[in-house]
Amino acid sequence: MRKLATIAAAAALLATAGCTTVAEAGGSSSSAGGDCGIVTAKLDSDDISPLDPKPSPLLPAVVDSADGKKVTVTDASRILAVNLYGSLAEIVFSLGLGGSVVGRDTSTTFPAAAHLPLVTPQGHDLGAEAVLKLDPTVVIADDSIGPAAVLDQLRDSGIPVVMIDDEASLEAVPKHIRAVAAALGVADAGERLVTRVQGEIDAAKASAPKGGQPPRIAFLYVRGSAGVYLIGGKGAGSDSMIQAIGAVDAGTSIGLEKFRPMTSEGLINAAPDVILVMTEGLNSVGGVDGLLTLPGVAQTPAGVNKRVVDMEDGILLNFGARTGRAIQALAEAVYAPCG
Repeated sequence: MRKLATIAAAAALLATAGCTTVAEAGGSSSSAGGDCGIVTAKLDSDDISPLDPKPSPLLPAVVDSADGKKVTVTDASRILAVNLYGSLAEIVFSLGLGGSVVGRDTSTTFPAAAHLPLVTPQGHDLGAEAVLKLDPTVVIADDSIGPAAVLDQLRDSGIPVVMIDDEASLEAVPKHIRAVAAALGVADAGERLVTRVQGEIDAAKASAPKGGQPPRIAFLYVRGSAGVYLIGGKGAGSDSMIQAIGAVDAGTSIGLEKFRPMTSEGLINAAPDVILVMTEGLNSVGGVDGLLTLPGVAQTPAGVNKRVVDMEDGILLNFGARTGRAIQALAEAVYAPCG
């Protein structure tokens, strides 16, 4: 299980202290350096774009689950796709099967799914009773959500549970799409979606500015209500997003891997020009003013210039079907000139 997932699950219910006023990028302005203040990276639209025409599942489908089990899916009329970041439900909706989804996790908040009942009453922990009440014919999940005992209970009740690999990287996005599509009997549609999403990712990466000194960006995972303060490094997932926009991941550059406790010395050595955070994490420490009180933040170039970019939790490290659009939004937030 991702280290981030473990920590996030423990601190899922966030305090929402007042935050500094923000501008919204993707229409708003900022820059990689200078006193632009805080900018919120936003997608051009929160809506999901389902494939058209809608695919028809060819079942039964026998698939290799990421937990080593072979699972047979005979009915995709009532789908439950859940994980920490909402990426699995996003993929299902993007495949054109959103009308068959019966519930959602906390991170699945896009408009087409917002009306669905929650099955994660305790933050990101599945509630067996809540799931069984929805009578799903197939459950798709990954190791970022649990507990394992609930997933076992669902299997014991006769519900096929297909586990998807939970690698957090751009390279894993097509693999995840194909795995979800195969489980639902729509492999051909999966290839169509892979082509579209990979095209969007490639286009967003190509749009990153070329030449000049790339900005150094540090991703900070902060949860003030739980006292969790981490900096991302190689393999954290945030490094993929930062590198995709042509920037330098500051944590990786000083030898950090995955997520490590944030220290004053480490952050000063990382010397980020921009600090990247999740929106709810920023809210949980009291906005940019609260962020600047954390050890070392104010002593970085980003801290001196109050250069902070935030992005919605369910988008920044989602690695779902909207990944290309997320990269584009992040690039606009980091590189657009200050107004």
